[in-house]
Order: sequence, then structure tokens, then C-alpha cells
Amino acid sequence: MATHDLLNPPIQAFHLVPSELNKITKKINSQRSLPAAHLRIKFCGIWYYPSGLKSIYTIKASEGVSAGSVSNVKEDESAAQIKTSLFQALQGLNRGIFGATSSKKSEIESLVKELESQNPTPDPTQNLDKVNGSWKLIYSTISVLGSKRTKLGLRDFITLGDFLQIINVSEAKAVNIIKFSARGFGMLNGQLTIEASFKIASKSRVDIKYESSAITPDQLMNLFQKNYDLLLSIFNPEGWLDISYVDETMRIGRDDKGNIFILERLSTQ
Repeated sequence: MATHDLLNPPIQAFHLVPSELNKITKKINSQRSLPAAHLRIKFCGIWYYPSGLKSIYTIKASEGVSAGSVSNVKEDESAAQIKTSLFQALQGLNRGIFGATSSKKSEIESLVKELESQNPTPDPTQNLDKVNGSWKLIYSTISVLGSKRTKLGLRDFITLGDFLQIINVSEAKAVNIIKFSARGFGMLNGQLTIEASFKIASKSRVDIKYESSAITPDQLMNLFQKNYDLLLSIFNPEGWLDISYVDETMRIGRDDKGNIFILERLSTQ
């Protein structure tokens, strides 16, 4: 090969020397125009540069990448960004059980609608495996305010813990658990358990039927006996529920009373 050809090789591909390869790869990954798995890096030979002989590589997109896969990546990123904003908006709200300002409610509902528009499971009742398992409530528009909060001792006597939901798809059962502790009983821990059954009503809706409920241990059941009907009127799930969003980690529902529920997954069992 002539010296002229060595100094001026034909440019048939986008050539990268190893020292630049990592920079370019990181740049592409940071921009996320394509998933890293779809990038192919190919050794092309050795060329002469003023500083000496160096290996040359070609980097290009896999021929199998479709516009749809790029679109899915963008949607996943967008959903993740909305979730981040949603979690930030929920900070300090104690699941909304004691209310929120109108502006905060509007902010949360706007983010919920954005997330619902990107629901990866448009027919959730046809994919109930994504609903099965244990969940924790992180926000709802159900609130206990005013005299209701006073009657239930939620101002200074009862401290609320986690709100959990266990869904058993094979048995079409759902168990809601509200954990709490009572100061007057030496911070005795207890829980309200509400059991319900459900049946599919449409591609996104289930009808829910109340089955039973109880407060344990018994001394706490005696404490709430007077206002037990009030308690159930707040937390009874009977009615219908639309599953408006569900993915591997989050679920959003809307019920027939106009309430919104946001839950995060604890396990699939």
C-alpha cells in the first residue's frame, strides 16, 4: 500500500479510536436515543495516524431496532419521570388521610392522569397476574376530617400505620389491612381487617363485595365498637373499581365514589 494511502485511508464508516470509544458510548447512553443493548461495536482494522498505528472500531445501531422499540424506551422514561414527580408531590401527606390543599390535590391528580395515559396494561382484568400479591397504599382521596377524626380518636389517641392490600386472584379475594397503635393501651398495636370478594365487570373494572371485617386484638375492637359503623363507612370497599394503571411496581385505581387510590407493590405473593 502506498504511503499516500496509509496517510489518507478511504472513509467508509464512522471510525473511533479506543480512547474515544468510551466517551461516545457514554454519550449515546446518556441521551438514550437507543437502548445500549442495540449498539454494535465492531473492530475494523489498524490504520496509521500521526501518533502511530491504532486499532479502529465502528459503532452503529443494530439493524433489528425498530421505531417501536425506541418509542417504548421513551415511554418508559416518561413514566419514570412522572412517578418521580408523583412521589415528590406525596411527601408529607400521610397518604392524604387527613386531607390536602386544593392545589396539592390538583397537582397529584394531574400527575395521575399523565401516568394513566401511559398505562402499559390497558386491559388489566385480562392480566390479573399483574394485580396479584401484596400492595401498600401511598395515597388516596379518602380523608378522615373534622368530627369523624375526633370520634375515631385519630387526633391524639390512635396513630395510623401502614394501609396494606393483599389480592388473591385465584380465589378472587382481597384483604385490606389498616394497622394502628393506641396510646391509651401502652401503644398497643392492632389492625382493622376487611375482607372482600371481586368479579370481573369489564376489561378494566371489577365489582367488589364486602364479606367481613374485624379489629384485633379484642380490647381494641371493644374500643371502636361504638363507632364501628362510622369506621366501615369510610373504609368499606364495596362498589366497583377501575384499574386505571398497573405496572410491575405501581397500581392506580378509581372507584364508584370518585376516589383515587395509589399503591406500590410489596410482593407478588
